[in-house]
Amino acid sequence: MIDTHCHLDGEEFREDLEQVIARAKEAGVEAIGVPGIDLKSCDTVMALCERYPGYCFPMLGLHPEEVKADWREVLAAIAPTVAGALAVGEVGLDFYWSREFEDAQLQAFEEQVRWSVELQLPLMIHCRKAQNEMVTILKRYKDNLPGGVFHCFTGNAIEAQELLQFDRFVLGIGGVLTFKKSKLPETLAEVVPLDRIVLETDAPYMAPVPMRGQRNEPAFVAHVMRKLAEVYGVSDETVDEVTTANVARIFPSIVNKS
Repeated sequence: MIDTHCHLDGEEFREDLEQVIARAKEAGVEAIGVPGIDLKSCDTVMALCERYPGYCFPMLGLHPEEVKADWREVLAAIAPTVAGALAVGEVGLDFYWSREFEDAQLQAFEEQVRWSVELQLPLMIHCRKAQNEMVTILKRYKDNLPGGVFHCFTGNAIEAQELLQFDRFVLGIGGVLTFKKSKLPETLAEVVPLDRIVLETDAPYMAPVPMRGQRNEPAFVAHVMRKLAEVYGVSDETVDEVTTANVARIFPSIVNKS
């Protein structure tokens, strides 16, 4: 298994990072994508990935919730480091809590989409309450985008189909799939082929059942994998193989790490 989205550089893992990594490897996690969210975390992400080379892979970018009045200066500081990353991320749009910096978010996201095109690096996209605006921007670059992940997809069938039009992109599926009231199992079974899905935890957030309420960690991605096997009526091994192949397609260097 590959956990494509895990904030291992966070304070939540400071005390027991070695044990968290050991548990991930024991659970069968072969690689972990670690996204940055702001200028400071881009430094901590790179430091962590240098500590675990060939196992943890950096994604660098400015998260929409971190877009403030100084976003241009922040992006200018992040930009020189991005070429050495696995992906541009975690970037996107988030109008769930506030639209105070809506215009800035739109501009910052589009700038980072341009990085993706120029560097031919995939995108790790966060989107909440902003799918229409996100799709509008992505369509401008559709023919030249190298691909990426729509992280933490929890939408309905119509929203899934709209995202799947970007044929080099996949949906990141995490702990929400396992939640009792989630409609995601039905949505995936209805419209999303297994070859358009990658596994993720978004740790330390959104731990899957039966770990819900605990700090999430990469080893718990196994619970997502098992639920996907149930949803698609296939074996755990099939989900493992297909989702890993999907990662190899989107992020060749995360699999071909030798």
